[in-house]
Amino acid sequence: MKHKKLIKVERELLSQWLKEGITKKECARRLKRSIRTVQRELIRNRTRVSVGDNDWERIYEPLHAQHAAMLRKQNAFNAKHPLKNPDVYSYVLDNLRGGWSPEEISGRLREQDHPGDPHWQICMETIYQFIYKEKTDQTKQGLTQNRVLDKRLPDRKSSITITDHDRPLWEFLRRKQKKRRKKGGRKVQRVRIPDRVSIHARPKIVAKRKQFGHWEGDSIVGKGHTSGLHTEYERVASMIRFEYLVRITADEAVLAAQKIFSVLPSHARRTTTLDNGSEHVKHSEFGIQAYFADPYSSWQRGGNENANGMIRCYFPKGTDFSTITDEELRDVEWELNNRPRKRLNFKTPQEVFTECLRNP
Repeated sequence: MKHKKLIKVERELLSQWLKEGITKKECARRLKRSIRTVQRELIRNRTRVSVGDNDWERIYEPLHAQHAAMLRKQNAFNAKHPLKNPDVYSYVLDNLRGGWSPEEISGRLREQDHPGDPHWQICMETIYQFIYKEKTDQTKQGLTQNRVLDKRLPDRKSSITITDHDRPLWEFLRRKQKKRRKKGGRKVQRVRIPDRVSIHARPKIVAKRKQFGHWEGDSIVGKGHTSGLHTEYERVASMIRFEYLVRITADEAVLAAQKIFSVLPSHARRTTTLDNGSEHVKHSEFGIQAYFADPYSSWQRGGNENANGMIRCYFPKGTDFSTITDEELRDVEWELNNRPRKRLNFKTPQEVFTECLRNP
């Protein structure tokens, strides 16, 4: 049987009867309530008062009990409806669908867009709870089931058109699933790289992320290990740049790197730290001093690995990059560089990169 809590009048009567010395069992009989209901009410809603210099006791006071019950009810409602504020609701949905993470949304509101305004504040965990509550609700409605059936029957003419507004919110998350993937980057074969300089010989200031112009580079491989992208990540501004590779070769990597670095002033292209892929054997032609991470140590280029993960949200594994236009690449690059980042105090990489260019 569903438990029903006391109302204000009942709390006032209960308080009066207790002061008169009436037992809890008799109070329950008069209220036509279960004795457990009365006991639960007294346990949850009594207040502590001082009865001397160093002593206190718990008493049942109806006004306090009513206030505590209403506050508890409101908190329960907030937990079930975390985005009841329509302004925050619209902001969260728009930016989730724009590729922002819950942390980026929460931090941008807190640090940049509406600092100090309680109306606009929402924590990252609340957004995650909202996303996965929506996931459960949509599963119950059968939308997820319909999508699975459509995949199993590719020739089936479905009457359902899936738009961004129909898609479950968890599909907009970077990993698109609740269970986190194990850490670890792409494994590389050992390749002899001429004039290879180890990351351990790199200037110490690079690791501190205090000096602008130090990059990390890698390749994203497309369908059939043919076409792909050469990616570069600037360590101070978190700026991401990438160029198309017709083939995953050293010559193509040189052309891509030169496109990225040739347009930058010298203070914006000091060093780059690469992995040990065969496409980097001609690093001396990149137009920038190159250092190399240790084999199987992708964490030494953590920023670039993270950037590649974000790019993969738009171009999943198995993407045929020969079918992607340069305009599409530039659109993705713009979106990534205009997303707020936690380590930038929720400024965008484009904002910080521009500041650094203007103030060498």
